[in-house]
Amino acid sequence: MHELILLRHAEAVPIEASGDDRQRPLSARGEREAQAAGLWLTAHGLRPDRVLCSPTRRADETTRLALAAIDNAPVPQQADEIYDASPGELLALLDQHADAGTVLLVGHNPGMERLVALLVEGRSDEFRGMPPGALAVLHLDGALEPGNARLDAFWSP
Repeated sequence: MHELILLRHAEAVPIEASGDDRQRPLSARGEREAQAAGLWLTAHGLRPDRVLCSPTRRADETTRLALAAIDNAPVPQQADEIYDASPGELLALLDQHADAGTVLLVGHNPGMERLVALLVEGRSDEFRGMPPGALAVLHLDGALEPGNARLDAFWSP
């Protein structure tokens, strides 16, 4: 893997509206954020070879809406371990997909923003925030290890 694209799920309805955190759908604003993320990826020529997605409804909806803007996008693979994952758990999952050139991972905070910090800064406590619908594009300088990535782009709706 030489490129990693991290996409935090877009804005979801409050948990009180659905009762189950895993089943929270995107809000109308979240739908627009997810579509905008896909358009941003397309405008910047970024196309994943593999897509890994949290099994939650909001992550699935974000993934589908974002990928709709990408011609011949790969079929997303749901990965249960993305939900409520630590940066180390996300790294372990990504290690299993090191054969792909560009991976898009759609997940949740705090794991996503901490993974960016770990890969770029070498420490997961150096995170700066990743709002709903935000994208971080990382270039990996060799192995998938702490401090071994460069943040090439950050976008949020």
